[in-house]
Amino acid sequence: MTEAKQFGIDIELDDAVAQGHYSNLAIIAHSSSEFILDFATALPGVQKARVKSRIILTPEHAKRLLYSLQDNIARYESTMGRIEIPKPPMPEPGPKMGQA
Repeated sequence: MTEAKQFGIDIELDDAVAQGHYSNLAIIAHSSSEFILDFATALPGVQKARVKSRIILTPEHAKRLLYSLQDNIARYESTMGRIEIPKPPMPEPGPKMGQA
């Protein structure tokens, strides 16, 4: 078990949680009082993506998470270079109306 002090709080990280879960898909929903983040793994050729973790946050904490991610991404990019997000391929143009 790992323990760390951050912001004056003892943070405990047990071995099972420390292993983490790989996620390449996040689904975000919200109500007036909470944000729900589901982290899943979608695999090629598999029709179902399994949710590995659900995190429920207050709107304030969701915004704090947003700011923290923006700050960490900026620091990452200043060291490692810009993170590029590939654009999805454009669909092939089909025949126009009235053409065969």
